Amino acid sequence: MPTPRRTRRRDTPPPRTGGDEKQVLRGFLDYLQTSIAAKVDGAPDAQARTPAVPSGTNLLGLLAHLTSVERAMFLGDTVTDWPATFHVAAEDKVDDVVARYRAAVERANEILDGCTDLGAPVPRAGRPAPSVRWALTHMIEETGRHAGHADTLRELIDGTTGR
Repeated sequence: MPTPRRTRRRDTPPPRTGGDEKQVLRGFLDYLQTSIAAKVDGAPDAQARTPAVPSGTNLLGLLAHLTSVERAMFLGDTVTDWPATFHVAAEDKVDDVVARYRAAVERANEILDGCTDLGAPVPRAGRPAPSVRWALTHMIEETGRHAGHADTLRELIDGTTGR
């Protein structure tokens, strides 16, 4: 396999957020969401869906999974098979998966805009919900973890690094 050409993206530092807890949590989550979408955006379709590690992890699968997590956490979607959320349809392209992720984030942000009490449950119908604080913290952890995976996978694909 030829050595990928190295491309360095501008490395974006962590956000400087407002002083209250909600602004800090939302600022860091937004930062990570933007980072992982950018990491997948523009990747070659075939390589973005090709596993680069024995577990089968690939760029499109990571973003599809995070889309499901956003939708489950903030929009009330029910997921019965979490491992299946790492798989994308054969016809899905990078642009499709990135657009679905960004749409889920936008809808989740609309829900979060109405949340004034971090101790209150996430407003989702039909099942028990964690507090907004817990949901934001979990999404920071989940998105950050998979953004790290995406960093490595994207560098293996075409040498692109940076946030």
